[in-house]
Amino acid sequence: MSEAVVANRYADALFQFGTEKNILDQLVDQFRTVKEVINTNQSFRLVLEHPQISQEKQQQLVETVFQGMDSHVIHTIKLLVERNRVHIIGNMVSRLEQLTNDAKGIAVAQVYSVRQLTEKEQQDIAQAIAKRFQKREVKVHNIVDPAIIGGLKVRVGNTIIDGSVSGKLERLERQFAAQNN
Repeated sequence: MSEAVVANRYADALFQFGTEKNILDQLVDQFRTVKEVINTNQSFRLVLEHPQISQEKQQQLVETVFQGMDSHVIHTIKLLVERNRVHIIGNMVSRLEQLTNDAKGIAVAQVYSVRQLTEKEQQDIAQAIAKRFQKREVKVHNIVDPAIIGGLKVRVGNTIIDGSVSGKLERLERQFAAQNN
């Protein structure tokens, strides 16, 4: 079974559990922290994945590091350690965030621009995206990318709206190439 499928199954189960127990936001916040700790602390991750370190010691380390977190979060991490699946935590948390945002009518948009957008510009873009995608709220993540030359490129989920100058130039280039063949 692929890692993405396994990560999605864990995320789906956590989403369902969090919804039923009315602790979804708490689970998402705590798993974001777990993801950040594992992604930023390579030595911690290596200890959790190392085959010569006993699972008992790995489990104790998880309890110590994530002390104070919800017991379900700690149990899930311990289960992933036990099954040698620590590497799927990033994908699992991303899927859990996606499910939560979908349930709340929230979209996340990556907006590529040549310069940092002002708060007002980001709010205007968020409103336009919310209207187009019929979402209650849109969280805009502005990414500065001088390679787009000008305009904007927006990505919401699997949808890309490319209004950048570089995108228009690429489309013109393809048109001219197709006409010359």
